[in-house]
Amino acid sequence: MKKTTAQRLLALDVLRGITIAGMIMVNNPGSWGKVYAPLGHAAWNGLTPTDLVFPFFMFIMGISTYISLRKYRFEFSKDAAWKIIKRTIVIFAIGLGIAWFSLFCRTWNSLSGEEISFGSRLWQSVWTFENIRILGVMQRLALCYGATAIIALVMKHKHIPYLIAVLLIGYFCLLLCGNGFEYNETNILSVVDRAVLGVNHMYKDNGIDPEGLLSTIPAIAHVLVGFCCGRLLMEVTDINEKLQRLFLIGTILTFAGFLFSYGCPINKKIWSPTFVLATCGLCSSFLALLIWIIDVKGYKTWSRFFESFGVNPLFIYVMAGVVSILIGNIRVPHGEGVISLKGYMYQVILQPMLGDYPASLAFALLFVAFCWVVGHILYKKKIYIKI
Repeated sequence: MKKTTAQRLLALDVLRGITIAGMIMVNNPGSWGKVYAPLGHAAWNGLTPTDLVFPFFMFIMGISTYISLRKYRFEFSKDAAWKIIKRTIVIFAIGLGIAWFSLFCRTWNSLSGEEISFGSRLWQSVWTFENIRILGVMQRLALCYGATAIIALVMKHKHIPYLIAVLLIGYFCLLLCGNGFEYNETNILSVVDRAVLGVNHMYKDNGIDPEGLLSTIPAIAHVLVGFCCGRLLMEVTDINEKLQRLFLIGTILTFAGFLFSYGCPINKKIWSPTFVLATCGLCSSFLALLIWIIDVKGYKTWSRFFESFGVNPLFIYVMAGVVSILIGNIRVPHGEGVISLKGYMYQVILQPMLGDYPASLAFALLFVAFCWVVGHILYKKKIYIKI
């Protein structure tokens, strides 16, 4: 474990940490109604800074998958396949568990005013599987990791770029023929998700689940792009060659993504092909910039904050999700009634001092700081929790 950590580029850990910190920050404002524009997702077509954090992490996951599979020499074996399948199932199950826990807490609180026994209230809160969201961020990470890793072991790497092209072009054709750029239930993505998953198991957003079934296709291509970049990055030892390759890839993909957006809008909610190209390109360029700053110029002091996130990314993200659910559902007395712990911190403590929007941002930053403290303790103790 220590040997692997020492061999990888510090900039990669820092970028991973930046994306995790960004994901936690944008997921935990003090109030969803008081969010600065750059910290919110695009309503439909378009791209905001917030729309970059998840695809950046998936691109990095592709690079990390290449690095981790080198020990198998990219040869398919029962041991490698079992490890990939097991990790895929565990990550997917954690995502389902978080969804269930959130539903449990909300149901428990919604039944607080009902005249029912403790046992009945507990049972109704536990047995909420008919309304649980099946897909989500962790589930998408699991599916894309599993598919990418298996493809990397069974397919010649020189053919993977062709597979990426087939997936993206095929998905674009599907969107074009299936009303895929419409923000309503006539969208083919919504039709398939409602038919296969059911309305009760989907994210509620005009019938569109941003981590739905069909949009997993370009998401897999997204991680495969990261995998190919990982190959180009790691097969050379000269740092300047690494920089040139990353900047070249980043420029080409970003330019292609924005150029093709005139016919295929950049859209995170449907994970459009241009969204894949533009975000992968921007992430490649950003990684090159970080390598130049950290690994070439040696400016590392500022990056230590993000290293604590980068070495235990999934654990910290999951912990943040659980803590967010808890503080959003734990009730504390306030006035003549009760309020959530999160509501108390925002409305009673921060909002009177700072105002609506600054207080909402301050809460998000304080939440990130809390997660950093936990991550930093693990980092200092050299505890790396792999999921």
